[in-house]
Amino acid sequence: MSNLAWLTPILHQALGDKVKVKQAKGVSGGDIHQAWWLQTNQGYLFLKTNHPKAEALFASEALALQVIQASQTLRSPQVIQHGANQQQTWLLLEYIEMQAQGDDYLRGQQLAQMHRQTHDQFGWQQTNYLGHTPQLNSWHDNWPEFFAQQRLKPQLGLAQQNGASLKLIELGERLINRVEVFFQTYQPPASLLHGDLWAGNSAFDLQGLPLIFDPASYYGDRETDIAMTELFGGYSEQFYAGYEAEWPLDPGYQSRKNLYNLYHILNHYNLFGGYYAKQAERLLAELTA
Repeated sequence: MSNLAWLTPILHQALGDKVKVKQAKGVSGGDIHQAWWLQTNQGYLFLKTNHPKAEALFASEALALQVIQASQTLRSPQVIQHGANQQQTWLLLEYIEMQAQGDDYLRGQQLAQMHRQTHDQFGWQQTNYLGHTPQLNSWHDNWPEFFAQQRLKPQLGLAQQNGASLKLIELGERLINRVEVFFQTYQPPASLLHGDLWAGNSAFDLQGLPLIFDPASYYGDRETDIAMTELFGGYSEQFYAGYEAEWPLDPGYQSRKNLYNLYHILNHYNLFGGYYAKQAERLLAELTA
């Protein structure tokens, strides 16, 4: 507990000076932050910490969680407080005990309901982060241009800096100049997105009700969230049935799915390197064929 002594004034500020930490345990599973389960005399809490330079990551995550919660669709953890001092930055959240199994049909339905929360432009209130990669979000009226210039182009630039092959870069530049081809008969609304909806960022509470967390939210094409659920798997047929029952996808989704997942594959290459470069090349070859 001594290494968490700095937490006392933060908890006092957030919950009053009568709150006391009884127990703190490290929680594994994250790639970027340290996480803690806290037992206090006022209940359980979930805490993320990092070095002070990571304050913007927590601020953007807190905003996205609050917007998702305000949509009254999929549940997300309640934000209690975020801040920083000279030693570290933190995000204090409601603790929700989770399980892997639950009502996946309802999860699909509620995701579609969240996607029905729309904006009149594509983008977000601030730059946020996909992992620890900055994600540009300047407001834009044109979705294909937004996706080309603020999603694919920055990732391609990072890939070039990280030593990606000339073939990957050339194919990427060719695709960026042709993105509008995928949208000749499709004009999506600007939906509220989770933004990083792999299965590890969603679960169920002990009643089997769905929840999402660790968002990289913005207003964009809802198909990007669905494509991400397919990229690494983990969602059942019931999930997709629930989504389709609430808001059927456009028939052209299958032609755009790999375009949207290319963004995440490039980001994985830029974060982790290795195998993802070849995967990105294969996707680019298919998309530019």
